[in-house]
Amino acid sequence: MMKFPRAAMALSAMALAAAPALAQPRADYPHKPIVLVVPQPAGGAADQFARPFGQALSQRLGQPVIIDNRPGANGNIAAAYVARNQPADGYTVFFGSVSTLAVNPHLYKATGFDALKDFQPITLTNQTPNVLVVGAGTPYKTVADVVAAAKKEPGTLSFGSAGNGNTMHLTGLQFEAKTGTRLIHVPYKGGPAALNDVMGGQIPMMFHNLSAVLGQEKGGRVRVLAVADTQRSRLLPNVPTMAEAGAPGVVQLAWSGMLVRAGTPAPVVERLHSEMVAILKEPAFRKPLEAQGFDVLSSTPQAFAERLKADHASMGEVIKAGNVKID
Repeated sequence: MMKFPRAAMALSAMALAAAPALAQPRADYPHKPIVLVVPQPAGGAADQFARPFGQALSQRLGQPVIIDNRPGANGNIAAAYVARNQPADGYTVFFGSVSTLAVNPHLYKATGFDALKDFQPITLTNQTPNVLVVGAGTPYKTVADVVAAAKKEPGTLSFGSAGNGNTMHLTGLQFEAKTGTRLIHVPYKGGPAALNDVMGGQIPMMFHNLSAVLGQEKGGRVRVLAVADTQRSRLLPNVPTMAEAGAPGVVQLAWSGMLVRAGTPAPVVERLHSEMVAILKEPAFRKPLEAQGFDVLSSTPQAFAERLKADHASMGEVIKAGNVKID
């Protein structure tokens, strides 16, 4: 019979004893800093939400939360980095959005990730409706005015957006389909540039996030004619929904949420969910962001996954019907 050295036998026994522990998440999660990957540059709308969120999460978890801004390709670079380069251990969190996860898969031949398979949703964090906004110098006071002008001279009234395929552009396509109009889409390299031209009179209107135009509306530089939501905004209670304004079916909410790699251990997901939801329900966290136009909310991982799946399907239909192409 073959004999093994005692040292080798001892090492084998140690390895066997350690194997079950290696297969389980550490009970002291988190025991090191967490990285929150944000697919926008510092100062962008996502970053403005992520930084106070990261500070609050750090306080609750007792570990630093490092903001890692990875802009580019409408969020694809950041999403692919998390999905392909980071372990499924809960130490890298992705701040995903409807654009990156529900729209991009239908626009790009290769995103570098599978939105429905590569991520484990934790909770939705916020949403803001798109709104129809016109320059203060335009004659349009209602949605009916816009529709009348568009039908009088089809293909002459233009609207701006942050680029082909983003939710602003898709809201415009929905508007055309539901109102029987034909507009000219003018893609810009970002929403701020388009909004500047609306205020300057270079283009008459655009469909933009409420949070991005609220300050300009209050300053009288633009007019918000309708909200692309099923209910009015508490920030602009006198502004009708699209349905109330005569454009039923035009609904576009720009949501964001926290996700980790698929395969992250359930206890880690549960811990993150518990702490994140507690933050999102805290008035001291909510109020400053709600004043900026964010609708702060939370969800179960299951509800977030269902929302992602539904919007992934619906955005694909809009993009296909509109024959949307990336520049």
